[in-house]
Amino acid sequence: MDIEQVMQELRAFGKERTKKIYLSNGACEPVFGVATGAMKAIKKKTGIDQSLAEKLYATGNYDAMYFAGVIADPNAMTASDYDRWMDGAYFYMLSDYVVAVTLSESDIAQGVADKWIASGDELKMSAGWSCYCWLLGSRKDEEFSGEKLAVMLEKVKADIYEAPERTKSAMDNFLYTAGISYAPLSELALKIAEEIGPVEMQRDGKKPAVLHVSERIRKELGKGRLGFKRRYVRC
Repeated sequence: MDIEQVMQELRAFGKERTKKIYLSNGACEPVFGVATGAMKAIKKKTGIDQSLAEKLYATGNYDAMYFAGVIADPNAMTASDYDRWMDGAYFYMLSDYVVAVTLSESDIAQGVADKWIASGDELKMSAGWSCYCWLLGSRKDEEFSGEKLAVMLEKVKADIYEAPERTKSAMDNFLYTAGISYAPLSELALKIAEEIGPVEMQRDGKKPAVLHVSERIRKELGKGRLGFKRRYVRC
C-alpha cells in the first residue's frame, strides 16, 4: 500500500465520537478519529514498512502519525530519528503512546530514554519515563540494572512534586510499573510510592487529577499480578 491508500483507509475508519475524544485530550486537526483496534486491519495490508511510516508521520495527521508507530521498524531508526519524531510529537498521546512505544522495541531504548529524562523538556521527559514503563512491562528483569532503576525510583521521589504535569503522570506510571512488573524492586517502589503520597496533576480544561499510585500498586499485587509482563507492546 502507498501513502494515499493508507490515508484513504484511515479516513474510512474515522469516527466522529473517537475524534472528539482525541481532540479533548490535546490532538489538533487534522484528525480522523480512528480507533487503535481498527488499525490492525490496515497493518495486515502494509506489514512493517519504515519508509511508509516516515511518510505517514510527516503528514501531521494524528491518526497517520499513530499508525506510523504501528508499522515502524524500531531497529531501523537511529537516536536522531527518534529525536526527530519527538520533535513532531506535540502532545502526550504522541510522545508517550507512539514515540516511546516504538522506541521501547528498539535496541537503543534505554540510552535514548535516559537522554530524554535528563532533557528538562516536559514531553521528552514524559516519553523517557513512559519508555521505561513499556520496557519494564514487557522485557525480562535480567535486561535491567537494578541499581540504576533504584536510583530512578529515588529520582521520582525527589522530583515528582515539581515536575511538569505530563512528566508527573509518566513518573507515576513508572512507579506503578516498577512495583508490578519488576519484581526485584517491587517493595522499594511501593515504599517510595507510599512516601510520596497523593500528587495533584493539573489538566487543561479538566479538573485536576489526583495520582495515588501506592493504592494502584497494592490493588494489583493483591490480585497476584507481581511480575506481569506484556506479550506485545505495539498493537
